[in-house]
Amino acid sequence: MSNSIHNYILSKLQQRKDADNFRSLRITNGLVDFYSNDYLGFARDENLHDKIQAEINSRKGSALGSTGSRLLSGNSGYVEALEKFLAEFHQAETALIFNSGFDANYGLLSTLPYRGDTIIYDELIHASFHDGIRNSKANSVSFLHNNIADLEKKLNSVTGLKYVVIESIYSMDGDFAPLKQIASLCDKYQAGLIIDEAHATGVFGTGRVAEEIPDAKILAHIHTFSKALGTHGAVVLCSDELKEFLVNYCRPFIYSTALPFHSLAAIKCGYALMNEAKEKRGKLFSLIELFKQQIQSKENALLITSNSPIQSVVISGNKSVKEFAAKIQEQGLDVRPILYPTVQKGKERVRICLHSFNTETEVTKLAGTINSL
Repeated sequence: MSNSIHNYILSKLQQRKDADNFRSLRITNGLVDFYSNDYLGFARDENLHDKIQAEINSRKGSALGSTGSRLLSGNSGYVEALEKFLAEFHQAETALIFNSGFDANYGLLSTLPYRGDTIIYDELIHASFHDGIRNSKANSVSFLHNNIADLEKKLNSVTGLKYVVIESIYSMDGDFAPLKQIASLCDKYQAGLIIDEAHATGVFGTGRVAEEIPDAKILAHIHTFSKALGTHGAVVLCSDELKEFLVNYCRPFIYSTALPFHSLAAIKCGYALMNEAKEKRGKLFSLIELFKQQIQSKENALLITSNSPIQSVVISGNKSVKEFAAKIQEQGLDVRPILYPTVQKGKERVRICLHSFNTETEVTKLAGTINSL
């Protein structure tokens, strides 16, 4: 490596350290999990493990790897049957599996909107959408978070084909998008509505879309399997024509080696277990209510209103939020600080994820610890 490149790398790393937002990989052992997206505990569920192993054993002789992209050697009757099941489960016309939620969001947004079109997106959408928007040839404009009036103002002022991009539950605030109102506006202005269901899938069964909006009003919704399903991958639910469009034009789909059989089997078994998860969901929501009842918002630690497993306490400043999180971790409770630039400056927070496997005692201790700081 040349000295100039090495010095550039060092200078960029130092910038992160100076801003108190330097990232590093870590392994945590022995602390209570209040940070992962494993909302229903599927990732650690022995029943799911057994189901996956039985599914794999039932198809001995299947290749370990997919051996290529879906368009080359990676397609199979198994994955096509799984896509058909996913479309029926989520009450959509058809489905297309992607290797990750990031790939699905990035691929859809970088492929479909084109020059002269406009993408109107909630200011708090995921980074994967932002990257897709940057790599599309379309114009783009944000609207104020969950603000219907501002969304209509933008819809009324932009030109070309219009696409509206939102999340049904936001990953950092944990709050809900007003789906019915947004779908109605998109219908009024003939805009294509794209909804990320990553943090709703499983927690709300089929997700919020199937429960609240007719499929005809949605251009596409994306479900990831790496949160409440405890596995990996994602699916875009859409029309037959949009699926064919993505198969022909979406580079992350066309040029990626397909998910291996093990991953597909895990997805299938995760959905089978989700049908049996009513008790887990009930316990999760009782713990959410317990936490909200016990936590006290203060000037230096403001709880964002949320009815989802994601409960965020805003602690302004990268240094301050890291110190706050460290004090909670000292009590054996693992939470993680979310720093700027992942969230807006001044909106740094401790992001708390509640799970069906947490206990009332653990949740009470967490709330009491935060109240005492």
